[in-house]
Amino acid sequence: MMRGGGWFRYMHGLEAKAKPNVTRRLLFRVLKYARPYRPQIAGMLITILLTTGLGLVNPLIFRQIIDDALPNKDIGKLNLLALAMVMIPLVSGGVRIIQRKYNVAIGEGVIFDLRIALYRHLQQMSLRFFTNTKTGELMSRLNNDVVGAQNAISNTIVSIVTNVITVVATLAMMLYLEWRLTVVGVLVLPLFILIARRLGLRLQKIARAQMEYNAQMNAMMNETLNISGALLVKLFGRIDSEVEHFEQRAVDVRDAGIKRAVLGSQFFVLIGLVSVVGTALVYWVGGLLVIEGVFTIGTIVAFVIYLTQLYTPLQALTNAPVDFAQSIVSFERVFEIIDLPLEIAEADDALHLADVKGELVFDDVSFRYRIDEGQLLSDVERIGRFASVAATRSGDPGRRQNGAPAAAVRHQARNMALQNISLHIQPGQLVALVGPSGAGKTTLTYLIPRLYDPSSGRITLDGCDLRSLTLSTMAGHIGMVTQETFLFHDTIRTNLLYAKPAATEAEIKAAAKAAHIHDFIMSLSEGYDSIVGERGYRLSGGEKQRMAIARVILKDPRILVLDEATSHLDSQSEALIQDALSNIMQGRTSIVIAHRLSTILAADTILVLDRGAIVERGTHSQLLGQDGLYAKLYETQFSKQHELA
Repeated sequence: MMRGGGWFRYMHGLEAKAKPNVTRRLLFRVLKYARPYRPQIAGMLITILLTTGLGLVNPLIFRQIIDDALPNKDIGKLNLLALAMVMIPLVSGGVRIIQRKYNVAIGEGVIFDLRIALYRHLQQMSLRFFTNTKTGELMSRLNNDVVGAQNAISNTIVSIVTNVITVVATLAMMLYLEWRLTVVGVLVLPLFILIARRLGLRLQKIARAQMEYNAQMNAMMNETLNISGALLVKLFGRIDSEVEHFEQRAVDVRDAGIKRAVLGSQFFVLIGLVSVVGTALVYWVGGLLVIEGVFTIGTIVAFVIYLTQLYTPLQALTNAPVDFAQSIVSFERVFEIIDLPLEIAEADDALHLADVKGELVFDDVSFRYRIDEGQLLSDVERIGRFASVAATRSGDPGRRQNGAPAAAVRHQARNMALQNISLHIQPGQLVALVGPSGAGKTTLTYLIPRLYDPSSGRITLDGCDLRSLTLSTMAGHIGMVTQETFLFHDTIRTNLLYAKPAATEAEIKAAAKAAHIHDFIMSLSEGYDSIVGERGYRLSGGEKQRMAIARVILKDPRILVLDEATSHLDSQSEALIQDALSNIMQGRTSIVIAHRLSTILAADTILVLDRGAIVERGTHSQLLGQDGLYAKLYETQFSKQHELA
C-alpha cells in the first residue's frame, strides 16, 4: 500500500496532469496537421463568411416589414420581402452543404494522416516497448484519441472560427442599429465568462478521466477476448471473475459519462438563464426607448433577433476553451506516442549490404532488460493497481521451461540478462545454444536481428557493427523461427507470402514441401486458400511450426536463428520438423537453441549458458569430458533421447 504522503503526491500528479499544457508550440503542432488542406480551409472560410452574411439579412427584412411594408400597406414590397425570407435559407442551406464537404474533407484527412503517422511510429518501436505496453492501450490511442484529435480540427476549431466571425459581424450590425442597446446586451458577458471558468475545468477533468477509463476497459477487452485470453479464462473457470473486473471498469466509464452529461447540462442551463436575463434587459430598455420615440418597433425586433444570434455563438465561445482543451488532451495522448524515442533507430548513414557471408562476432556483449520510462506510455493512472517492476529474473521474454530440473542448476534470477558474451561464428557454421531455462539463450538470439541493442559491447555482421547497418539488411538476411509461432487470421498462402510477397506458386509449394507441410495443406478442402484462424489456432502445434519453417525457407535468409522447440510435439511431427530443419540449415550460418541431441551432435560449436554468461564451449565430446554444467544437462535432458535413439 501507499503511505499517506505517497498517495497525496500520486493524486496531486493526476490533478496536475489533468490540465493540458496548451502551449504555443503545441497549438502550432496541432495546426500543422491542417496545413496540407489549405485550399479546403480557404474554401470553408469563404462559405462561413457567406452564411454569416446571409444570417445578418433576416433581421433587417423583419425591420422593413414592420416599419415600412405594413404601415404603408405596400403589398409589392411585402411580397418581395417574404420571397427573400424563403430564398435566404435556401441559399444558406446550399452553402452549408458545401461548407460541410470542406469540413469533412479536412477532418477525415487529418485523422488519416494522424493514424498513419501513429501506426508507422508504433511499427518502428522496439520489442521492449511492446512487452511493456498493453495492446488495448494502443488501440485506444489509435481509435478514440485520434478521433478526439480529429474533432479538434474539423469541429472545435471550425466552430471557434465560425462563432468569432458571427460575433464580430453581429456586434457590428447591433452597433449600427443602436449602440445603447448593444451596451445593455453585452452587460451579461462577465457572467458567461464566470460560468465557463467554473464549470469548464471540471468538465475538462472528467473528459480526461473518461478517456483513461475507456483505455483501461479496451485493454482488458483486448487481453480477455483474444483466443489465448479466452482459453485461459475458460480453463481456470474465471468467467465470473473477469466479468466482475470488466464490470468495475465499465462502471467507471458509465459514471464518468453520467457526470460529464449532467455537468454539461448544468453548464448550458446556466448559460441559457444568462441569455434570458440579457434578452429581458434589452426588451425592457428598448421598450422604454420605443415609448419615448427614440427608435421604431422594427428596430427593437431586429435588435432582439441579432441579440439571439449573438448569444448563441457566445455560449459556444465561452465553452470553446473547454472543448479545445478536451481535444488537446487527445492530441497530447497521440503526440505522446509519436514523441517516444526510437530505441532501435537506423543511422542516417547506415550501410545496406546486398550480399552477406554470414560471419557473426559478439565482442564483449552485455545486456540488461531495463525499463526506461521515457520510452514507454504514461501508464501510471491505473485506479486500484499500483505495481512495481523488479529485476527478479533475466527478463527473457521468450524463456520457456525446457531446461534442466532446478536441482541440477542454480537459479537464474539476476540483473544482467547477458554478461561479457564473446564469440565468433564463421559463415556456414551451426552453433547450438544450451543451458538452463532463463540462462539468456533467447535473449542472445534476439540481439542478432537487432530486436534489442546490447547495453555494452558490440555485435558485427561481416565486420560491420549491426548499429551501422540498415534495418532492411537485418530483415533481409536474417531469418528467425521462434518457439511460439504467430500466424495471421488469413489464408495459408497469405501467411507464407509474408516472407516473400513476390514469390511464385512454385516457390511457395517448394518451401512447403521442404518443410513437410505441403501434403497436409493439399488435404484441406481449400488447400493453400484455407484460413488458419486467430493466431493459427486451427492448426496443431506441429503444423504451425512447419508453417513457420516453410515461411523462413521461402525467405531464404543467409543467417538462420531458431528455437528448436519440439518438446510438446508428437513423435511424427517432431520427426518431420527435425527433417525440415536439417533441410533449412544446410549452407547457412545457424544459431539454434537446441533441445534435440541430434542438433547438438551436428553442431560445429556448442555454447553453454548459465546466468547470462558462456560458461563452457566446445563439441559434444569435449564438453562431456569437462564434467561441468553441460555434462549435468546431458544426464538430465539429452541422455534419454540417446537411449530412445
